This record gives sequence, C-alpha cells and structure tokens, in this order.
Amino acid sequence: MSGPRVRLVVTGDDFGYCPRRDRGMVEAFVAGALSEVSLLVNGAAASSAAQLARRHRIPAGLHANLSEGRPVSLSAGSGASLLGPSGCFLGKTGFREALAAGQVVLPEVREELRAQLSRFRDLVGREPTHVDGHQHVHVLPGVRQVFAEVLREYGVRYTRVPVERGLHRCEWLEPQLQTFAVALEKDALAAREEFQELGLRCPDAFIGLSTMGKDMSVSRIEAAIDQAVESIQIPEDALKGGRAITLELMAHPGYPSVSPVGGCGEGPDDFSQSWERLHELQTLLDPTLHNFYRQRGIKLCAFEDL
Repeated sequence: MSGPRVRLVVTGDDFGYCPRRDRGMVEAFVAGALSEVSLLVNGAAASSAAQLARRHRIPAGLHANLSEGRPVSLSAGSGASLLGPSGCFLGKTGFREALAAGQVVLPEVREELRAQLSRFRDLVGREPTHVDGHQHVHVLPGVRQVFAEVLREYGVRYTRVPVERGLHRCEWLEPQLQTFAVALEKDALAAREEFQELGLRCPDAFIGLSTMGKDMSVSRIEAAIDQAVESIQIPEDALKGGRAITLELMAHPGYPSVSPVGGCGEGPDDFSQSWERLHELQTLLDPTLHNFYRQRGIKLCAFEDL
C-alpha cells in the first residue's frame, strides 16, 4: 500500500527502573520493535541501564522525574517543596495537587531538572537525544516553561507532546484514564505552544495513551497510526519534496518487576510489577505489527533521525 513516508519513534519509558524491565526493552530494541528509550536517572538500575544503552547503541533520552522516588539534586533536602516527609517526591497526584495549590517552588524544579540532565550525561556519556516527563509532568503549568528553558540551556532539541487524537472514541479506556487524558490534553496543547516558542521540536503526532498495558493490541496500534497519519496536515509539495510524517508511540514494555528489586528509591510500584508490561513487550514484538509497518512504509527511527 502506497502513501506518505512515515517515521515512527517507538519509545520505551522507565528505562533504568529495574533490571527486568530493562532486559525486556533491550530485547525489543535488538528485535527492531523499539527505537528509543527514556532513562530514569534516579531509577534503581540507572547505572546498569546506561551500560546496556552504550553496549547495544540504544538511543536514549531522559525521562525527567519530579513525581516518583528520591531526587537527584543534592540540595533537595528537608523542607523542599518537591518532597514529602519521607524525602521522596510527592507522587503523580500529589505533585499535581501541590502545583495547583501554588506550593511548588519552581526554582527547585529547575535545579532538579539540571541535576538529572547532569546525571544523565555522567551515566551515558553524552547529552540525551530527547527529554520527556515521567507521568507527563513536563507539560504542567509553570513546569513546562522551566522545562523548556532548561532543555534549551543543555542543547536538547526534542521532547514529547502527549496529545493523542480520538481518545474520546476509545470506549475501552477506563473512566479514570479518560479523565486524566482530557486534563493532560489541555496542558499538552498549551505546552506545545511554549515549546515551539523556545525552539523545541516534537513529532507531528503522539500515540500511547489509548494503547497502554492491557489496552494495547496490534489492531489498536494500527488504527491509532492510521488515524494519526490521516489527521496530519502537511502541504503536498512538502510531502513530494521528501518530508516524512513523524509519529511517536509511547510504550512501557519489559518483564514485570519483582519486589523489592527496582523503583526509584521506594521499591517497584504496581504498574511496574503488572503482567501488562510483558503484554506490551509481546505486542510490540508481534510479526503482524511489523508486517503492518512494512505495508504502510513506516520506518522506525530515533528522535535524532527525525
């Protein structure tokens, strides 16, 4: 089937969270099912994950984390607005609530992001190919401006904008995820404008919220890609001139964590220990999906190849 050239970045999030998750992502990359990873530098296995990325030449970005586990910044001590009494971040919901209440000190966000970028460079030996946000914290009000400024400071050009088209038609999504996705879309659309103003780039479309965990299947990935390609407006002369349509598929594959190994200083959470991680890995490896890529002329690539 002929059509526009499509370049697809398949990103494995949470690299460095635990050795079992990391092993699955390496297998997926070697098999051509994953094209990029996002490294949690405060993850329990961050050091070994960085070694794996170097050994297998896996393009790696930073999974900027302000919500789970322990901070990287040495000055983020007792009393820091980003931390709870245990010395760990406030959690996915807790961070959002603190931010909305005006309790998050943005200079602390800037310092933590800089510390994580420096840690990434120490671990991997170079700057990240891209930076996105663990649990999408990078598109939240206030944070997104600081995030974009720090990326520009470090010369990072690519990020993720998690706006997925057609989520309202995905009847299989649980109500809690639907509600989260609606709020996320509003924040991400505003973030896209700020990112563009500061020179950050992102793929033409994003996929992943509708295909997480048990909701992932080959047919749903195929439908999401086709819908995304159809919705993107690129001038015909640009396409004829060789301009490819660019997409990112967010994924969380790997072998499930087994407690107490893993996490970001507090042990692995239910998400990482779920069978759904293996389900995603198996789906991404499915030959039917790769045949679809070939039929549609879809080439997997890294951010730096866009």
